[in-house]
Amino acid sequence: MPDRIFLNYLSENNLPSDSVLDISKGGKVLILSDLHMGAGKGDDLTFDNGEILISILENYYYKNGWFLVLNGDIEELHKFSLDEIHERWGALYRVFTLFDKENRLYKIAGNHDDQLILKKNASYPFKVHPVIRIDTENISAYVYHGHQLSEIYTRFNSFFALLIRLFLKPFGIKNISDARSPHKRFKIEKKAYAFSLENSCLSIIGHTHRPLFESLGRFDYIKFEIERLCRGYPSSLGEDRARIENEVTALRKDLAKLKRKERRDVLRQSLYGDELPVPCLFNSGSTLGKQGLNAIEMTNEDIALIYWFTDGKSRKFITRGSYSYETISGKPSSQRTESKIPAYHRVVLNHNRLDYIFARIKLLGNSV
Repeated sequence: MPDRIFLNYLSENNLPSDSVLDISKGGKVLILSDLHMGAGKGDDLTFDNGEILISILENYYYKNGWFLVLNGDIEELHKFSLDEIHERWGALYRVFTLFDKENRLYKIAGNHDDQLILKKNASYPFKVHPVIRIDTENISAYVYHGHQLSEIYTRFNSFFALLIRLFLKPFGIKNISDARSPHKRFKIEKKAYAFSLENSCLSIIGHTHRPLFESLGRFDYIKFEIERLCRGYPSSLGEDRARIENEVTALRKDLAKLKRKERRDVLRQSLYGDELPVPCLFNSGSTLGKQGLNAIEMTNEDIALIYWFTDGKSRKFITRGSYSYETISGKPSSQRTESKIPAYHRVVLNHNRLDYIFARIKLLGNSV
């Protein structure tokens, strides 16, 4: 489905009822994307991230009544068969089934698992959607993977699957994807941003593996955060002043790392040009991080960008005073003893109220 047809499909607002999740009267939604569950190494979900994912889904989200939205590229079907993946990740499918039995699972197709929606795996147990809409009291959010906004994937995805399976995988070459190209990421994000701006709604995507909150990537967010801290520095005293100094130093280091990682011309680009940013685009990131995994949490009142990590990793999120976090105990895996049960930390990276976001979209979304 070419990007223009797909965006028209969204804007027509006639999704089937089973593709609409209404939480306006209550309900909590977790949005994950890009698990890339495989049966090997490289771009696939790692053991450590798979273990934390199983534990938090079952012990935190399922037990506390959350809906689970899996936003594409859940299975790595470009490289592995569904049988191979199921054999490797049977424990994770068991947790998915817990949500599904209570009608709390919504699964969306991505470019690496689109054959599931094309009915090439008739025995697949879960319904797969091209997009779902989450309705709240103030605003609607369209959740879709994002590859639909790339012409190369809408036209040649089957060719890429063949290339990866027959050539890249045997030689251990990592996947060629938009997630590895700053320019391609930017093009997809810009199209999703424009759609949301025009339709006064939210877009929550995946695909690019880059977390976004309120249309800001990590680079833009850090700049805004440094400015906020500097404004508060003159009136701060004692421990609070020392905390701000430490946070600014840490954020400047993060900024330097991003400059080395991304091309400078891409960093200078902005989704919103010279206008004020309109907070209509979000990205749940991926579960492939070496130190943890990202997700989006959403209720009728709020939306948040979340980071989960295992005890002993990513300590920077705990030492910085501006982040709130909580800890849960995991379950011992077959590779751990009872005395080595891991602790998992949930960090709120960004958070805002949906009524405020809706107000900014309403006031800033129309051109003047």
